[in-house]
Amino acid sequence: MNMYPPGPGPRHPGSAPIARPTGPVASGAPVRDFLNTAPRPGVSEGYVVLPRSLAEAMPLPWQQHMAHLLHEFHQVYAHLDWPEYRVVPSRRERLVDLDEDQLAEVGCMVEIDTDGELVYRERNGRRIEHPERQEVLVSCLDPIPSQHHNANQDTPPRGFPVQQAPNWG
Repeated sequence: MNMYPPGPGPRHPGSAPIARPTGPVASGAPVRDFLNTAPRPGVSEGYVVLPRSLAEAMPLPWQQHMAHLLHEFHQVYAHLDWPEYRVVPSRRERLVDLDEDQLAEVGCMVEIDTDGELVYRERNGRRIEHPERQEVLVSCLDPIPSQHHNANQDTPPRGFPVQQAPNWG
């Protein structure tokens, strides 16, 4: 889909030529360029994750555009052998800040050596040098509100439900 009309064509008499954008030529990979220009929520090296509850809470015109794009996307790539994805909310943490369960989750363990110092090891036994500089992804509670939330999670101690509305700006 071309965003600009084709070259010089019929114009209304006396109208000015159509202004063309200035600057560098448009990229041949605009999605990749956009995703790589800055850190973005839900974007990793291999995936773009959109929380369904937020997508369904977008303004109606946005939802219509999104539904159209997703329809076309799935039509084009329906022939692929799609796996079923499991998305786990996670956050970056320093290895030295993790508890035993979190260490096990990321495939590490900690032990005390003969000098009484903590030694961090990978599952295969290899020592992790400078664990204080090592960051890993660990699962966390999902901070994005969902329509399938457990109602008790939104009930403060006094029992009054908390209203959670999307913040659009």
